[in-house]
Amino acid sequence: MKAYTAKQVTEILQKDDPQINLRTVRYYTQIGIIPPLELHGNKRVYTEKHIHYFRAILTLSLSGETLASIQEKLGTLSLEEIGKIGDNLPFYQSKQMLSNDTHVINEDVMISMSPRISAELRAKVVDTVTQMLKGEPLS
Repeated sequence: MKAYTAKQVTEILQKDDPQINLRTVRYYTQIGIIPPLELHGNKRVYTEKHIHYFRAILTLSLSGETLASIQEKLGTLSLEEIGKIGDNLPFYQSKQMLSNDTHVINEDVMISMSPRISAELRAKVVDTVTQMLKGEPLS
């Protein structure tokens, strides 16, 4: 098990979001939005599991969720599911979002595409997904 200090966790997370700081890491630990720290010898430390939680928290907060709703949501998910949420962090970072073209299909489905994709292909993707969601046969 790899063990991290709060400062090391902050440095790791700053690669994903430069605005995260040591105070935020400690605050999230204090309010219990992440699992209790692990004992490593006689010290309490962070592990990879905690880093997954932090990345999921960053992702969900960038998507507009409150800390209370994030805490409630994370409490019901497996570590694998939490890891998947955290894997989506790059899609919520402003530079990525600003450069991509996002199409809202319905309240549950959004498609974000690179501007390098032609307008014709973009329209085809949106039409295909819309047809699939309506249960229509694909043309």
